[in-house]
Amino acid sequence: MAEIVPAILEKNYSEIKNKLTFLRGRVNCVQLDFCDGNFVHNQTWPFATGGFNDYDFNKILNEEEGLPFWDEFDFEFDLMAENVVENFDIYMKLGPKRIIFHLGAQRSVKDFEHFLDGLDMYTRDNVEIGLAFKPNDDLNLVLRLAEKVDFLHCMGSDKLGFQGEAFSDKAMQNIKFLKQNLSGVVISVDIGITLENIEALLEAGADRLAVGSGIWKSGDPIGALQTFQSLV
Repeated sequence: MAEIVPAILEKNYSEIKNKLTFLRGRVNCVQLDFCDGNFVHNQTWPFATGGFNDYDFNKILNEEEGLPFWDEFDFEFDLMAENVVENFDIYMKLGPKRIIFHLGAQRSVKDFEHFLDGLDMYTRDNVEIGLAFKPNDDLNLVLRLAEKVDFLHCMGSDKLGFQGEAFSDKAMQNIKFLKQNLSGVVISVDIGITLENIEALLEAGADRLAVGSGIWKSGDPIGALQTFQSLV
């Protein structure tokens, strides 16, 4: 059975908290989008409010508090940012269940492979590592790295960091290709998921669907979420 994972892309901490409040009791996992304004053009919390010096971000790092409702959600971090490998320990202090690295943000694929190979057993046992790739990224690199991660995160558009983009036909082809060529691969899909294409995505083999604008930009977010959930 597939899973709907609401995606939150917000510039300030209070809006993240508001959306998490709305989701309480309705989902188990939530995706938080981290956009640094460098790897992608958009900025979200904490980069839009001071970066790693943001007040709320630092309170969490210093273990004065956790992410809102940390005991009720599994958090999936979509790290659309540079220097994620170098800052990995910082993100880990926020308490993610899953961390998604973007292929296009890696300066060296070889160095990224070494990083993945060097992750300690505690991290491997407690955090799922995902590799995100855009529709036009090199699938040979995705195949090369697939065995070193826990899941693949297929982006539905080459334009990252924004919600409401249209889903690419190339992305659909990539999902089908990977499902056919990688036995047991777990694929999550992000960007452009709608009530009109969700059935095709599930048939292609999607295991998780990160939905942002399909929920938040609808006139009835609760109804939209429930409709998405009824279809998986």
